[in-house]
Amino acid sequence: MSVGSHCDDCVKASRPDMATRAKDWTAGKTAIVTYTLIAINVAVFVGLGLWYGLAETFAGDITDATRRFALNARFLTGEPFRYPLSDGTFAISQGNEGYRLVTSGFLHFGILHLAFNMYFLYILGNLMEPQLGRVKFLLLYAASLLGGSAGVILVDQNSFTAGASGAVFGLLGAAAVGIWQQGINPFSTQIGTLLLINLGLTFFIGGISIGGHIGGLVAGSICGFVMMAPTYKNLPAWSRYATPVAVGVASVVISFVAA
Repeated sequence: MSVGSHCDDCVKASRPDMATRAKDWTAGKTAIVTYTLIAINVAVFVGLGLWYGLAETFAGDITDATRRFALNARFLTGEPFRYPLSDGTFAISQGNEGYRLVTSGFLHFGILHLAFNMYFLYILGNLMEPQLGRVKFLLLYAASLLGGSAGVILVDQNSFTAGASGAVFGLLGAAAVGIWQQGINPFSTQIGTLLLINLGLTFFIGGISIGGHIGGLVAGSICGFVMMAPTYKNLPAWSRYATPVAVGVASVVISFVAA
């Protein structure tokens, strides 16, 4: 007679499925995507400062980096045009520079601009990434960033625009929608207060991209209705991935059509 014998098939059957194990593993980890995004933003800021001039970059001046990577509607059209560089020469854009929809989200006007955006990304990322999981959080961030770029093209066409604030506003919008779907008034929470303060700053302080902030907020909020929906709504799992992808694609299309 054996003591403590067990059935291999029974042990395998009692183990959680792969999706559950992956979720549990992710929940026990730090917000790696959040920290990676922060690191990329800081690295871009420092790298461009070393390349184009630290003093100008840290002060928030419009440098050649701004002109080469920031967003402006004219860069998305198919018509070439010249734009001035700091040395008095001109660069020629061939248009259709769609990469600016993304690169502008990692470019900042000065150290304070970077610090504020990274602080809010740190707070929101550590709140939301463990809840959503890494892949969905990254998709939400990307959709919000592209939504912010679309907002810039619709509202702030003639300005050089840059910054991660469109993506950050998207995270705020998704978080507020998620709280609301739990039956809680988001404006009675710190998330709602943070959203109201930042909306106030957006509309009452000059030099801030209204289109970028509102575009990111709308994109993130749309994603939040699905991605942050309570489990009792029984939404298909694929919809939580498909929604930010669809919002991101729609944002790119809107950007090129409106440019």
